Amino acid sequence: MAQDKLGREPNADLIKAMGPFGAGLAASGEVCGNVVGALAVFGLMFSRSREEEKEHPLVWKYSQEFLGRFRNEIGRGSILCRDIIGVDWKDKELVRNFHTSEKYRECLRITGETAKIVGEMLEKYQAEKK
Repeated sequence: MAQDKLGREPNADLIKAMGPFGAGLAASGEVCGNVVGALAVFGLMFSRSREEEKEHPLVWKYSQEFLGRFRNEIGRGSILCRDIIGVDWKDKELVRNFHTSEKYRECLRITGETAKIVGEMLEKYQAEKK
């Protein structure tokens, strides 16, 4: 979705690279993978491509705005998977049951809501740029 909104061809390697971010970064329950993915979008938009370049200030503006919106609108005050979904990813039985549970459907909903926020923010940027 974000690659399309940014006018870029889908990049299979980039999509594959995001794989380990699920279940709160490598199934650790830490930062929600949706948060990491959203921040990666703002990096693609505004970050430098060479070490000697400076970061564009908008990378911080949009990243911080997103984090605030995620916490307030989705994460119930948190960006941590374990707080939001309530799964102990070290408990094999809970993980086994996760994919057929309401918690899994909640995770899918959160993914959709995150994409919606990112899309709104990208559209806002495009409108402000004109």
